[in-house]
Amino acid sequence: MPWSTAFDDPISLPGGRKLRTLQQAADHIMQLPEDLQHASQWQTAIETLIHAAERGGGWTMFARIAMLRALNADTSRK
Repeated sequence: MPWSTAFDDPISLPGGRKLRTLQQAADHIMQLPEDLQHASQWQTAIETLIHAAERGGGWTMFARIAMLRALNADTSRK
């Protein structure tokens, strides 16, 4: 599966932006501050994005869930 693979449902970000593909999700993580990228929830999101890009199938759904969990963890810490 290519990195251009779309999620079944886009991931909404604060401000109205949406992450529609595995690549957009990966790019979003790479734009985070480095210390945040190393947080466990973001490491899980990165791992599942890689699995989704390499294997496809259900991994795309797991990657979406991991992204949502990481985004929600960041929101709850503020």
